Amino acid sequence: MKLVWLRNDLRLADNPALRHACAGDEPVAALFIISPTQWRQHKMASVRQRFMLAQVDVLGRELAALGMPLHLLRVETFAEVPAALADLCREHGVTQLYANQAIEIDEQRRDHAVSAALAEQAVGCHWLNGCCVLPPGRVLTGSGEMFKVFTPFSRAWLKALDEEGFVIHRAPAPRGEPLPWQPLAERAWVDEALGELTADPRWPVGEAEARRRLNDFLEQAVLDYGETRDFPAIAGTSVLSPYLAAGIISPRQCVAALQQRLGYRPQSKAQPGFVWLNELIWREFYRHLLVLIPTLSMNRPFKPETAALPWSWDPDAFSAWCEGRTGYPIVDAAMRCLNATGWMHNRLRMIVASFLTKDLHIHWRLGEDYFMSRLIDGDLAANNGGWQWAAGTGADAAPYFRVFNPTTQGQRFDPQGEFIRTWVTELADIPAAYVHQPHDWLRLKGRQDYPAPMVDHSVARVRAIEMFRSLEK
Repeated sequence: MKLVWLRNDLRLADNPALRHACAGDEPVAALFIISPTQWRQHKMASVRQRFMLAQVDVLGRELAALGMPLHLLRVETFAEVPAALADLCREHGVTQLYANQAIEIDEQRRDHAVSAALAEQAVGCHWLNGCCVLPPGRVLTGSGEMFKVFTPFSRAWLKALDEEGFVIHRAPAPRGEPLPWQPLAERAWVDEALGELTADPRWPVGEAEARRRLNDFLEQAVLDYGETRDFPAIAGTSVLSPYLAAGIISPRQCVAALQQRLGYRPQSKAQPGFVWLNELIWREFYRHLLVLIPTLSMNRPFKPETAALPWSWDPDAFSAWCEGRTGYPIVDAAMRCLNATGWMHNRLRMIVASFLTKDLHIHWRLGEDYFMSRLIDGDLAANNGGWQWAAGTGADAAPYFRVFNPTTQGQRFDPQGEFIRTWVTELADIPAAYVHQPHDWLRLKGRQDYPAPMVDHSVARVRAIEMFRSLEK
């Protein structure tokens, strides 16, 4: 028997591991491992766990309809996985294991240990690329090294894709009679391990839903994406990140659908659709970096010298940021949206990350962990890359003195305060002219129901620049 180990690739279509396992006539089974303790150690958000398990439920039913059983194992930590997998393979007569490669260091170490354990039983392990359009190590400089700067990586990525192309794998055909499937909600041990399994209705699961969102975005918004993507009150983004993070849809499917929609693959900013494609390339870049620099998975900065920065760890200031009590409306609205929905618009992610690190001078690691503990689309590579970019410690060609002004960012990207008034209910009735600097208006009304600004941005900005300049001395 062949066994497909599903991880962050919870789909039938364009799943290389599943596709290769289904080659030939041997029986095929699938496996998903639930690791509650490990997930908590990795700060995985409960909303992401529920979303992922709701997709596992759908996938288990779909696999069963194709005649392939999906086994569920509860294994608390990665350290216990090799022995548990060896036992499962022995019990079911598994001769070949197929899985799509992991890029994070803990997951890579786990997979290496699995290979060693299964080799003792003569079980072959096959690791394939299912997380990137082009696998880490494929996009190289002229001297054969992996890139550390995005712009040349982007150019090389586009060139490599033109030379190599890619294939979208179809979902497998039925391999036998349909099998029964017991829903996860009926499995007491799953519920006991993870609590309430009810998925958030704002995030329907299923490959059909992911494709619907992708197609709607390509039909309605992709051509205007460069102009609308930064405005959180406008539905100008694809909102596909949870589906990409769980592997319900693949980046290859996204690129292929964009090409089909446009009739070509855009190559520069001058061409419609390129701005969105460039976001997919950023996603690839951060994943390649995580493989190139494993210490990024270990709370280390991309720029080693920035480890000496005198970051603050002020718990009260951090709590105010987490709870949306900073006194800066766009920051507070973004954080309250995150806490309520498990998702945050990308422009807002940059604003709140800059505020935490450059205004409050709090270590980016705290923000990175908090995002992972709340985000439905929590992904180590993208989250770490974004936080280090904002903090000035990461792979960014811009100088360290770029500091977002939270007031002008709000004025520019939420000019009428629609997004702010949606999430900061204290400001629901404030006129648009005052929404970004509400304190004088509130004072005139005799109201004290919204906090004063935690810091003076102009003063905090100077302090942030001084922090970085101190490294040059």
